[in-house]
Amino acid sequence: MKITISPQYEYLRPYLSDITTHFDNGREIHSGRNHIRVISPDGHLQLNVKRYAIPHWPNRLIYSCFRRPKGLRAFIYPEHLIAAGIDTPAPVAYIEERTAGIIGYTYFVSLHSELPGRLYELGNARMDRPEHISLARDLARFAARIHEARLTHLDFCPGNVLYETLPDGSHRFALVDINRMRFGEVDIKRGCANFARLWGQPQLFELLAKEYAAARGFDPAECFRLMMDARRRFWSRFVRRHKVKYDLILD
Repeated sequence: MKITISPQYEYLRPYLSDITTHFDNGREIHSGRNHIRVISPDGHLQLNVKRYAIPHWPNRLIYSCFRRPKGLRAFIYPEHLIAAGIDTPAPVAYIEERTAGIIGYTYFVSLHSELPGRLYELGNARMDRPEHISLARDLARFAARIHEARLTHLDFCPGNVLYETLPDGSHRFALVDINRMRFGEVDIKRGCANFARLWGQPQLFELLAKEYAAARGFDPAECFRLMMDARRRFWSRFVRRHKVKYDLILD
């Protein structure tokens, strides 16, 4: 087992050396191909642990020899966001298991975010409530700030954008599950396409386009067209294999 730890959390090495036991006993918050659980070394510090499934062949060989594993990317990428002032849980450790040099389970450990909000609530919102309008506007400006920093979260979906509503009605956001990032210039087409995975009705995307365009100096009508085109392409493919959990309207 190989453990890479952020210097300020080096004191957790003995605890994380038995990650398998602690993970098995952790509080599960997501179960799927990959699993996420919360563990605590002292009853106070809360750690979020994502265990990545063992890759299928030939990806298992590729990740063993040629490409950074997903967990390692999740450990490395936060420094780019934090440097740009984009909130994301602080990375604690990356752990990988290997057998005869071939990768097995990998783990990404971060501080556990307490931000309570998820963007799923916007799925069926008709944008006639002030709190939804405010959230959408702040979300668009948050996305613009990410893109102006030459960063793109390639899985910018409701579960990967956490938020809380502050006392003044504004919103604080954080990005999670950031192992899939793109670094480089974000033009109008790429930026607008990045909204495609979000849940919502056309009224939401009209507002997102208006605010995003204003923040980046783009044409709002063109932004709305590009968002809806990208959204139509993504969800048309998605529904072939998955059930949609909100009222999907593509036109």
